[in-house]
Amino acid sequence: MTKGKYQAVQTFELADPRAMAVRTLERVHDGAYSNLQLDAMIKRSHLTERDVHFMTNLVYGVIQHRLTLDYWLGHFVKQSNQLDPWVRELLFLALYQWQFLDKVPQHAIFDQAIELAKRRGHAGIRKFVTGVLHAMDRQGLPALTAISDPTERLAITYSLPQWLMQRLIDDYGSARAEKIAASLNQAPAQSVRVNTAEMTVAQAQAELEQAGFTVTPSLLSPVALRLTGGGHISESVAFQSGKITIQDEAATLMVPSLDVKPGMRVLDAAAAPGGKTTQIATYLDAQAGGVVEALDIHPHKVDLIQANAKRLHVADRIHARALDARQVDQQFADNSFDRILVDAPCSGLGLLRRKPEVRYEKHLADSYALQKVQLAILDAVASMLKVGGRLVYGTCTVLTIENDDVVAAFIARHPEYRLVPTYVDKDRSLTDKQGLVHILPDQYQTDGFFIATLERIK
Repeated sequence: MTKGKYQAVQTFELADPRAMAVRTLERVHDGAYSNLQLDAMIKRSHLTERDVHFMTNLVYGVIQHRLTLDYWLGHFVKQSNQLDPWVRELLFLALYQWQFLDKVPQHAIFDQAIELAKRRGHAGIRKFVTGVLHAMDRQGLPALTAISDPTERLAITYSLPQWLMQRLIDDYGSARAEKIAASLNQAPAQSVRVNTAEMTVAQAQAELEQAGFTVTPSLLSPVALRLTGGGHISESVAFQSGKITIQDEAATLMVPSLDVKPGMRVLDAAAAPGGKTTQIATYLDAQAGGVVEALDIHPHKVDLIQANAKRLHVADRIHARALDARQVDQQFADNSFDRILVDAPCSGLGLLRRKPEVRYEKHLADSYALQKVQLAILDAVASMLKVGGRLVYGTCTVLTIENDDVVAAFIARHPEYRLVPTYVDKDRSLTDKQGLVHILPDQYQTDGFFIATLERIK
């Protein structure tokens, strides 16, 4: 079987969560963003709310465990990557349900896969799928523990590229690397940041609970809440009225370390979509001259910053513009800012719970290339900060290449800067001896995040 073109969606599929999951997975594997493609498929479907949740589980589960599933399938189908895309995804779907879910019996999983192969394909495809599934049932799946190379075994077990598994081992040791890898396949928590310019955290919690959400105060951030139930938070009155915004708990920790005062001038050098920009703005007073200059290289992303600022009622304190942060000298003079935030472009490997397909798209060379960009941004903004001011650098990745190494290289090139302890409100143990903060995904089940706080001393 060779790769074919996408077939038109058939009517029977629109009410079948498995069929719609296969459609979604085809497109994600060929480059579509999982969240956007899933939303598009859900809108096209005729699924109940329960089936939407099931379909979402199937899509993210297969993406998260793709290397494991491919390892198992490869023992029964040689060159499985040459299968028609939908047939490969259908087999992955059956494998995922069989091995990782427990509510549907194996015989029902296999029967449903065979029926879908029959309805979407032809007799030959149905016969092929039947044969593969029956062979798996008779012979059993190959044990992952039989993989002799320890790094390869961990990589396949947790479905991370081998280069990434090796980097985690190098940075954190084998035991911690395995915990991190395992945590990346857990479902992400839904969290929000309270817009404290509009209401207190206690008031937001009460309003969200009244709206049907189960709300737990964050163990990590004083301005974040973790939510379950209640539907889509973006459809809530609290979100639409600007009282809250969707933001990971770990991501809310960068801004407090800036120590922003009401009348300060702040630079957010890589601001889109504006989560941290609007958080900075909650500390500012426009009448006292407080402003945050928010930059992004892409004009359409500047629109996102402005839309978020308007929704959260802090637009009077935000100036957003399209500008590459490496070219800040074209718009601003030296010593222009009291505070600078660099939420740097990075590999995003701390976000794998939310964007599981990213793990298959990145390579070690990408992190080294990004390191150069990160340093170039820091170099460009370094002279813009006033003496005595603070610069907070952060990424949503867990690799030392883009974190500790970048900070060390910057300080070596800029003796006018020194590290100071990053402020953490709740868990002070997160700040290491250098003052750096590493929030790893296994600690609080949040995104992975890195934060460094620097002060200009001359």
